[in-house]
Amino acid sequence: MASMRSLLRLAPRAHLARPATNTTRTLPIAQQQRTFMFQSNPADDRKKAQEAEEASEDLAGGNEDPNMNGNYPNPTLTSALPVKRQFRDPYADWWDPQERRNYGEAVHEDNDVLGVFSPEAYTHFSTGWGGVLMGSFIATVGALCGIVYNYYPDRASVPRTYPGGLEAELGGMTEADMRAIIEGDK
Repeated sequence: MASMRSLLRLAPRAHLARPATNTTRTLPIAQQQRTFMFQSNPADDRKKAQEAEEASEDLAGGNEDPNMNGNYPNPTLTSALPVKRQFRDPYADWWDPQERRNYGEAVHEDNDVLGVFSPEAYTHFSTGWGGVLMGSFIATVGALCGIVYNYYPDRASVPRTYPGGLEAELGGMTEADMRAIIEGDK
């Protein structure tokens, strides 16, 4: 049984073959229009982004940043443009599907802000539409308070009085009982 396990470990495994042709995939709408909170710097005419990514020379050029690590790619010239990972296609063939990254892809210096596990960018409503919704909620609550204020009955300003205070009806003391108490005290 142990020899069978070792044979299975050494046996070649079948891998899915990728197509030889490069297929282009359109980006999702959110990724086409938004770059989260950073403004992307497109590659200049001297060196295209693909050339800068594939080149083996130092990408920093003459303006070398002392904080960069040698040949580490400049994120403004490579595919590591500041696009929040939540806007990347979740169904694409990623090497790391959870982080939506490919093997060897340069990590952006703001990866803590751009990664999947950072707080999501709120894209459900625009700021103007959110203001309209909040204003309509406040107006509705104010109108409801006004309606209740107009139609809620006011309390009587003076409570109603009855002759004798309904003492006998409520089971209170009679006059004879009161006189007995007063005379007994003397």
